[in-house]
Amino acid sequence: MIFDKRILAVVPARGGSKGIKLKNLRPVNGVPLVALVGQVISQLDYVDRAIVSTDHPAIAEVAAKAGLDVPFYRPEELSGDYVSDLQVLTHALLSMEELDATTYDIVLMLQPTSPLRKPEHVTAAVLKLIKGGHDAVWTVSETNLKYHPLKQLVINDGKLKYFDPRGSQIIARQQLSKIYHRNGAAYAITRHCLIGKNSIMGDNAAAVVIADPMISIDTEDDIRAVERYLNTKKEL
Repeated sequence: MIFDKRILAVVPARGGSKGIKLKNLRPVNGVPLVALVGQVISQLDYVDRAIVSTDHPAIAEVAAKAGLDVPFYRPEELSGDYVSDLQVLTHALLSMEELDATTYDIVLMLQPTSPLRKPEHVTAAVLKLIKGGHDAVWTVSETNLKYHPLKQLVINDGKLKYFDPRGSQIIARQQLSKIYHRNGAAYAITRHCLIGKNSIMGDNAAAVVIADPMISIDTEDDIRAVERYLNTKKEL
């Protein structure tokens, strides 16, 4: 608990990942991704309950050894490729409130695929959520302007076009505003946002911008990049 707010940490870790089979069990420097999350949560003494939402026994076993509770298995209808974070978090929150006979004020989503997260990243999101009175606070990283939406192109029926027609007006990068992408380190969301507004962002969201190197694991190359950084502390 922090500032009289009860915190439920949810680690979403289904077994059906496509890019890397059983990605959430993939070791980074010898430690499975789902276990790395447990290591971070163990340093967050304000978290009242930390659970893994999974449909896979092996993930459940590793998560439990890492200190995460496994109070239920995620139902099949919430284990597909197109199931949203909102659906998973709502199920986890309502299930835990029933099991624990309590009400949680804040849900903290910590995805295993962000292995470079630090406890201070998570805490910054939680504190900003509470002190700012926001619906949600997400951690984000600044995106290189070469990947700005106004510089992106599409190919339709063999024809090259701007992704956004306004891109034709961009001459210099100075015309572009900063943009950011979510890095998965932490999502702090109020109960009212999830249940009352049926959203993980709401209409009063804020961000914690992380300057540290961050990478979200999708491929084996991503894992190699993270290990290379951790072992050499060179830029990703």
